[in-house]
Amino acid sequence: MPLEAFIFDLDGVLTDTAIFHYQAWKRLADEWGAEFNWEINHQLRGVSRRASMEIIFKDHDLNEEDFQRGMARKNGYYQSLIRGMTPENVLPGARELLKELSENDIKIGLGSASKNARTVLNAIGLTDMVDVIGDGFSVEHGKPEPDLFLFVAHEMGVKPQNCVVLEDAAAGIEAANRAGMYAVGIGQPDRLPGADVVYPNLEGLTLEKIESDLETARPY
Repeated sequence: MPLEAFIFDLDGVLTDTAIFHYQAWKRLADEWGAEFNWEINHQLRGVSRRASMEIIFKDHDLNEEDFQRGMARKNGYYQSLIRGMTPENVLPGARELLKELSENDIKIGLGSASKNARTVLNAIGLTDMVDVIGDGFSVEHGKPEPDLFLFVAHEMGVKPQNCVVLEDAAAGIEAANRAGMYAVGIGQPDRLPGADVVYPNLEGLTLEKIESDLETARPY
């Protein structure tokens, strides 16, 4: 099983900005008279800003100008919240796994739907550990379409079947499956259908462990 590259989602895998996204969407929803709670917020995981707007305001008759204004306003709220992020916001085990992969000549990519991915990556001090960054600007169609992960694999010069995707969202797992890549779920198994293996988080996770579990889950 020649694993040549690992592609990481950002939010919920390398760092956790969920509370910032929630607060930003909540503020916009309150202003525009839409219901918003953590259950609705869960539906937004791994999807684009526009798709999030469609979910939150599904009962509102929004035109294109409304969409653009809402997305810009939410992004402004979010950006003001993430300015205070530091390397302390890297989730446990993430930096150690990235270091081990690099030491074993495994290429590292980022595959995030966020258009603020580079800002967050810089703030938490992980930019230099990533070979290729794919974000909300990289492709036209986001997750669950496979385009983002295929873009990152192409930029790294690695075949999709030799890539491992680490994702905390169902949309990301589906995208990895459709891209023909190994799908490693991070979080609760019942919320990550289609993942080859699932771990609660990256803490204590090693390359050897992942390789072994993937070989058991999907032997060749």
